[in-house]
Amino acid sequence: MDKNDTYQMLVKQVESLIEGEDNPIGQLANAIAVMHETMGWWWTGFYMVKGDTLQLGVFQGPVACYNIKRGRGVCGTAWQENRTIVVPDVEQFPGHIACSSASRSEIVVPLHDVKGEVIGVLDIDSKELATFDEDDARWLEEIVHVIERCVNLSTR
Repeated sequence: MDKNDTYQMLVKQVESLIEGEDNPIGQLANAIAVMHETMGWWWTGFYMVKGDTLQLGVFQGPVACYNIKRGRGVCGTAWQENRTIVVPDVEQFPGHIACSSASRSEIVVPLHDVKGEVIGVLDIDSKELATFDEDDARWLEEIVHVIERCVNLSTR
């Protein structure tokens, strides 16, 4: 199965796992679990906005940083700029925050509430260089849109 077919299946899996449920933390946890297991990434999780900081949310993988300031690292930059960021080599990203020295490439996708405000980010790390590309960005943005539609994030 090629990457696009896998993502197409993953979008449907995430939607079927979370649609109609009313437990936002459980929904986010199951979405992360299915993405992480299906794709085999090094680290997969959410950081959620609290004040001027992203705080560690549900994730799969090794231990992670607890707090990331707005505009710092890949996650904080994606939050500040409200855009998906694909980083082929984290060592080349100015101000990269190394929560794990094993992380080599990264993609971060903003997560929005019903008003369109960024309330968190989906952060995915790989142990390999150049794991993520524009296809990954497009599919992960679609998955985030499913999450935004199915999970009541307005109270987070």
